[in-house]
Amino acid sequence: MRLSKTQTRVLLALADGCVLKSHRYLDGSKVYQLHPLDRPAETIRRTTVEHLFGHRLIDSNKKFPAATFWLTEKGKELAATLRA
Repeated sequence: MRLSKTQTRVLLALADGCVLKSHRYLDGSKVYQLHPLDRPAETIRRTTVEHLFGHRLIDSNKKFPAATFWLTEKGKELAATLRA
């Protein structure tokens, strides 16, 4: 599996303790934001999140209005491999 630079960065950020959230609105729109510990939140493209989710590297609690994503075991293993 090949990850883009952005996908790799998001995966490693989650491994470092950042929080990825999906903010859903009543009009149906959805915004993905990565919340680092030391700076303001950054908007992440939907395709980036969908790729990580589609490859089962991340999962979420599917809450409304803000779902929280976390690394799956597969995602944790890949993050460790990327760091090695």
